[in-house]
Amino acid sequence: MSTETFEFQVEARQLLQLMIHSVYSNKDVFLRELVSNASDALDKLRLAALRDDTLDADVSDPHIEIEIDEESRTLTVRDNGIGMSYDEVGRLIGTIANSGTATFAQELREAQEEAGAEGLIGQFGVGFYSGFMVADEMTLLTRRAGESQGTRWSSRGEGTYTLARVDDAPQGTSVTLHLKPADADDQLHDYTADRTIRQIVKRYSDFITWPIRLIPTTAPATSGDTASATASDDTAETAAAAGEPETLNSMKALWARSRDEVSDDEYHELYKHISHDWRDPLETVRLQAEGTFEYQALLFLPSHAPHDLYNQNHQRGVQLYVKRVFIMDDCEALLPPYLRFVKGVVDAADLSLNVSREILQQDRHIRMMQRRLTKKVVSTVKDMMTAAPDRYATFWREFGAVLKEGLLTDSDNRDTLLAVSSFATTHSEDEPTTLKAYLERMKDGQDAVYYLTGESRQSIENSPHMEAFRAKGIEVLLLTDPVDEVWVDAVGEFEGKPLRSVAKGEVDLGGQDDEQTEDEREKQGEEYAGLLGWMKEQLGEDVKEVRLSSRLTVSPACIVSDAHDLTPALENMYRAMGQEVPRALRILELNPDHALVKGLNQAYNERADRAGLAETAELLHGLAVLAEGGRPKEPGRFVKLVADQLERAL
Repeated sequence: MSTETFEFQVEARQLLQLMIHSVYSNKDVFLRELVSNASDALDKLRLAALRDDTLDADVSDPHIEIEIDEESRTLTVRDNGIGMSYDEVGRLIGTIANSGTATFAQELREAQEEAGAEGLIGQFGVGFYSGFMVADEMTLLTRRAGESQGTRWSSRGEGTYTLARVDDAPQGTSVTLHLKPADADDQLHDYTADRTIRQIVKRYSDFITWPIRLIPTTAPATSGDTASATASDDTAETAAAAGEPETLNSMKALWARSRDEVSDDEYHELYKHISHDWRDPLETVRLQAEGTFEYQALLFLPSHAPHDLYNQNHQRGVQLYVKRVFIMDDCEALLPPYLRFVKGVVDAADLSLNVSREILQQDRHIRMMQRRLTKKVVSTVKDMMTAAPDRYATFWREFGAVLKEGLLTDSDNRDTLLAVSSFATTHSEDEPTTLKAYLERMKDGQDAVYYLTGESRQSIENSPHMEAFRAKGIEVLLLTDPVDEVWVDAVGEFEGKPLRSVAKGEVDLGGQDDEQTEDEREKQGEEYAGLLGWMKEQLGEDVKEVRLSSRLTVSPACIVSDAHDLTPALENMYRAMGQEVPRALRILELNPDHALVKGLNQAYNERADRAGLAETAELLHGLAVLAEGGRPKEPGRFVKLVADQLERAL
């Protein structure tokens, strides 16, 4: 065996320190990287053996081994995969020696700032060199399948590395790390502890295709480890003590198996594992995409909303795997915010990742996956609506308000989202309705879908705006979610029928069995013209207009917004978000058939001194504001006016 020593062409210590402290956020991922490299080597061996029948390679038991030596504080990750030749070791593992520190630092900054440079993993061998986060020295022993001679690479990561040709290397690759002492302050765990290795493999590599075996160690476990170990750990330690290798990963990637091979219980168990929910999911969604870009998805619709669903810090997104290797827990890029309640797994055959495999790049593949996954989830809700109405009712009760956020942000799926949305309605006290069902029940001559927003169903039903619609039997949607204030304006119509608020603009119900003729309405307008103009002068800047109402049957007055003005609730919502919006003046509508309004008009026409009537006009406006859930501009003055009126009435 001849050994050659090479000097790094860069200041390796500076480079490795930059990589360790800037690239990786968690030192545990070194094991994920080494296991992933081993899994890739086994995949390549399987492919090579299929292509070349004459390949002299052992493919009888492909596996990955992890061996711990507590006494010498070493950890070895070994595979019997494709292996590397002498030249490949120098080219692939030694690549770190071929680039300047300044160039690497610059490209690293660009990768972090622009989420680019997907080639950095292969170019710099970062996955392999992550071992220096936990080791003072690393040794690699490898032999390429079909070759007789192996290669040993060794370095302390300081200034040099060695390469040697060896004759007794087994097929595959083994990486031995001479571990640093554990340091809790630096989040450097004791990687000679079996339990630590089990936890890391379970988290990052549980679904790797190949078995990951922990070779038993004869060193006794510490009392602290024994005290904190779970029952499954105790069983594993017993097996290890008996000298039997322990398989650490389940290899059960449920999303990669056909539906008839997996039971509902297995799906539910996976959901509970990734969501930390103790209840079964409401629905399971499977998706498999093949072609130039392949990925598989197994998603779940929960049966209840989490308590922090509307919290700004709510963790959303599904788990992302690449070739069954865990990459990140909450990948927000794969689903839009309005589907933040969806849990599950997405496993891609290949994705652009930055050097740490921890930051996803926004490339066309990600956008394509998001579109497909979004359409699949929404179509599942649509199917559930017809095939399983009880489950749909549960889903809409828990997540309907969140799903409606998509009506604002997702124009591509807006029509489908409208089709699967349900709303409380005056048609039924208990059963919500769809917009399609509303259209089917519309009266002859009705040209719009009517709605009213408010804090609760009760407050909306008691609103004076509803009186004429109730009297004429016209159905009104009762929208009580905060998002309803916004999406109705953004959507505007459904199947050609405009969405119209009963509290905005003028309401013309003349075609709805109206007994009052146009001539009668015109005559009534002339009768009240003086009062309306005088009240506009008295109320001044408090109202935009005073006019007669066609929507009131019981109440004397109501406040409405102009057709294109923001509602008060929407104004308050924008201000709460820090956006200043101009205050929109409202319109005061009077019921000409109400005794109070008739008396006020008679008094206006008969009295020369109208000072007392001005207070009545102010009271009427205040009552209209209160009726819609608002508050008078000056509550103290309003109370005094009411008290004075009551005193004079006694």
